[in-house]
Order: sequence, then C-alpha cells, then structure tokens
Amino acid sequence: MDADFLIIGGGIAGISAAARLSKLGSVLLLETEAAFAHHASGRSAALFEPHYGAPAVVGLSMASEPDFRAREGVLSPRGLMLVAKADAREAFDHDLKAMAFDQISVAEAQAIVPILNPDIVAYAGHATHAEDVDTDLLLQGFLREARSRGAQALTGAKVTGIEKLADGWRVTSAAGTFTGRMLINAAGAWVDQVAVMAGIKPLGFTPNRRSMARIPAPGGHDVSGWPMMFGPGEDWYAKPDAGALIVSPAEEHPMDPHDAWADDMVLAEGLARYEEMVTESVTRLISNWAGLRTFAPDRVLVIGRDLREPSFFWLAGQGGYGFQTSPAASRLAADLIAGRAPEIDPGLVTQLSPTRFG
Repeated sequence: MDADFLIIGGGIAGISAAARLSKLGSVLLLETEAAFAHHASGRSAALFEPHYGAPAVVGLSMASEPDFRAREGVLSPRGLMLVAKADAREAFDHDLKAMAFDQISVAEAQAIVPILNPDIVAYAGHATHAEDVDTDLLLQGFLREARSRGAQALTGAKVTGIEKLADGWRVTSAAGTFTGRMLINAAGAWVDQVAVMAGIKPLGFTPNRRSMARIPAPGGHDVSGWPMMFGPGEDWYAKPDAGALIVSPAEEHPMDPHDAWADDMVLAEGLARYEEMVTESVTRLISNWAGLRTFAPDRVLVIGRDLREPSFFWLAGQGGYGFQTSPAASRLAADLIAGRAPEIDPGLVTQLSPTRFG
C-alpha cells in the first residue's frame, strides 16, 4: 500500500484531516486543482461564528473553539450586526435569539457603522462573539503539521478512477495511481461523484452557489473596525476585508459541481438589498466571484464510515461551516478512524454520522 489513508480533496476538510491522520499512519492527499483550497475553502467569508447553523453544526463549532484559541493569530475580533426594516420584525427577532445578539438602538448601530440609513433601518442587533479567521494561516498550519509527519499532499491530481481492493483501494489520478487502506472522501461539491466512482451509494449532497462582490470602502470610511453586517434570514451580508467591503446576496442556488462564478443579476439584487440599508451607493465593483457551499439533505455535516463499506469514510457537507468546524470535525474523523472514544458528545457524533441516511 502507498498509504494507510488516501484523502480525496485538498480544501480545509481534507487538509485538516491529513494533519490529524498523520499521527495514525501514512497519508496521501490528492487535490484536483493546481493549488490547495481552490474552490469553497478559498472563497469563504472566513468568519468564526459559533452560533451559526443547525444545532449539530453549532455543537461542532463550539467544540472547535479551544483549538482556535491555541493557534496564535488565527482569530481576530470582528463582531456581527443584524439590521432590519420595520416590516421584518419577526425574522429579526428570530435571528436575534438564534445567534445570541443583543438588541441595540439604531443610533447605537450608527455609532458603530456610520453609513446605516436611519430612515430605513428600524431594528439592530450586535454581537461580539464572531471573529475573523485567517484561513491561510489555519490551512498552512494544518498542512505543515501533516507534512512534518511525512504526509504527502499532491496538487494537479484529479481522480479519474477508484477501484475497491481486497485490502483497500486503488485510486487513479492525473498524478499517478495510488493504493491505500482507507479512503477519506473530502471532495467538497464532488463528494457524491467520488462515492459513485467508488461504488458507494451517494447521500444526496447539493452544491449551492453563493455570489460575492468586493466594493471600495463606502464614502472613504475606515471599515477595518466595522462588524460583519447582514439582513434577517441572511438575505445579504457585508464584511470588511483588506480595506474594502465584501457584499453578498447570500443566495443558495443548487448547481452541479463546477468552478463557480458570480451571477450578475443575483449579485445586483443582493447589492440593491445592501444599498437600501445604507446611505452610500455602490458606484463600482473591484472584483466578483462565487463559491459552492455543499449541504447534506439535513444541512448537517457528514462525518463517519460508510454504512455499507467501513473502509470508505465521509468527511463532507461542510456547507458554509467548513473553516469554523474544521478543528473538531477533523479530530472527530481521526477518533472514529482510530477506533477511540470521540472527545465530543456521543449524541453529536450520532447526529453527524452517515448512518442517519440509512
């Protein structure tokens, strides 16, 4: 065997798993693109917001926090602000409670983000528990950890064939043919395609496009201290980034797996929703892009051995939570593969297991 563990996918899921599994045996990671984290991981909003997502996702995010705290420089203060019009009170109240915001006055919100339009914004909430994630620092840290124990991580290695062997797997790729005892499917939007290639029943993952635009700092303001802002139901968001703002319509459009790009019309609609809440219009875009956020049918990550083939391991369905759950998700994967009791709550392990799909 070339490796104990063959990992398909070089995003945050695959790379963090490589770091954890390198303690258990030899690791070989295969990434299709010429660089790691090219797709969803490279197009993330890069926020650690532990209250974001379904209860199981929140549990995994909470379990990741100690690891983040132990990694110097990975987290930095950002905060969140929820703003709503007068006719969105019900949705505002829901998000305020679900994401543990404190309600503040519109004047208090303007003191933090001076471009908010008081003629339109009727309600505001603020939270300090959200933090920026230095995604490159986190990725490189996991990658260094994996390589320090001899793990190999190959780019330009698109998988074209997978064959089950008596004692493992044979994977054919653009970088060569490799064998491994266990196959870890961390292929992002392509996880079901990888499963089919391996003769494994797909679980019904759906990649969803999300478009984004970078705009100049509104009105020449210093936006570095502004929180990430969004509307009720997350129908748009704006986040400071390197002296500019990233604005997204926060759409979820089901797509086939591909190298995604922004939809101009959807982007324009999202920018209009943002503009309605502020006093500064958008006059130009610096750039735009899109990513695919891939969800299981219940929108909860899938982490565990396949029900019918235990040498095939799912590490999939990160959706928009890949970075913020990666420390605990990768640790859980290693615990399950090693056959040791997971550190996280047993009930949470069950909620994440692929066996829930039967």
